[in-house]
Amino acid sequence: MENNNRYARQILLKEFGEAAQKKLLNAKVLVIGAGGLGCPALQYLAAAGVGNIGIVDFDVVDLTNLHRQILYSMEDIGKFKALAAAKKLSSLNPEIKIHPFNFQLTNKNSLELISGYDLVIDGSDNFATRYLVNDACVLLDKPLVYGAILRFEGQVGVFNLEDIVSKIKTNYRHLFPEPPDPLSILSCNEVGLLGVLPGIIGTMQALEAIKIITSIGKTLCNKIISYNALNNSFYDFEIVPTNNDTIPFPKTESDFLNFDYEWFCNSNSKQISAYEFDELRMNEKLTIIDVREIDELPFVDEFLFTHIPLSKFESSISQISIENKIVVFCNSGSRSLRAVNSINEIIPDCIAYSLKDGIEAWKKKNTEILN
Repeated sequence: MENNNRYARQILLKEFGEAAQKKLLNAKVLVIGAGGLGCPALQYLAAAGVGNIGIVDFDVVDLTNLHRQILYSMEDIGKFKALAAAKKLSSLNPEIKIHPFNFQLTNKNSLELISGYDLVIDGSDNFATRYLVNDACVLLDKPLVYGAILRFEGQVGVFNLEDIVSKIKTNYRHLFPEPPDPLSILSCNEVGLLGVLPGIIGTMQALEAIKIITSIGKTLCNKIISYNALNNSFYDFEIVPTNNDTIPFPKTESDFLNFDYEWFCNSNSKQISAYEFDELRMNEKLTIIDVREIDELPFVDEFLFTHIPLSKFESSISQISIENKIVVFCNSGSRSLRAVNSINEIIPDCIAYSLKDGIEAWKKKNTEILN
């Protein structure tokens, strides 16, 4: 094996050796998200010598990321995470191949992408992506290493991997058959996150991936470990298979391609990010509505829209076409969310989204990308 010195300390392990190292060099791992969880997972996978690593992320580096996403530095602010991460990892280990995918993972592109990898690490931060990745892995029979973090607590587990003894194979939908009420979900943006926590959980995800690839030790197959950083406590629980026949579940490729994950996870409160909005505009016909008052700034000329001030919105709902998905925006996202709730009350079958954080955040995002 070439350049054994790089991996000498782990090859020395009698449970590991050169055989396990060769398995790593021949392995292909796809990491979804190059954020808090993805960064440490990527760093340790690259350092350990995983031969092919894919990175899926369409976000850009922000100053608020740096306290936990230590793969990046000040010079990376405004750069696409997938590209910046690939450059850093190639510098760390030029012997392996890094493949950045600078786009959003959807049900239209995920099956083809995931099929080229041996296993997937999910470092995403939203339920729609978690369900999408899980379902794709189930359809393709790929092991999935799960992680989640919030405030001082994190979780890690392994899905879609058959236990050697029990022959049981569980997935994310056995843990969460249905997504939680969107109005009850807390995010890191709202309640915060201790910076070192994703480093701990992301590193554990990398460890599970290495154990699966090399067949050493016992993985967290069908199990979740939860860690509380405040009191250094761990607890774990087994995942028990349940009957998924009563809930929406794409059991075929055709079902998967037509499954609306945003709608499934956000049916009670429709919000989409600036990046998701741009993705929809590029790929679908939309009805876009501005609910600000006349002459409110910033001025928008990047796309076509209909102007209906919120003060006149309810009386005008009946005139809105529901042939296409609807995206409503205002300056900060609060008035547009009220408008979407009105649409859902009057036309419950209509698919309508509020632009999260408003048109000002969308303008800021596009300005950062251009710069």
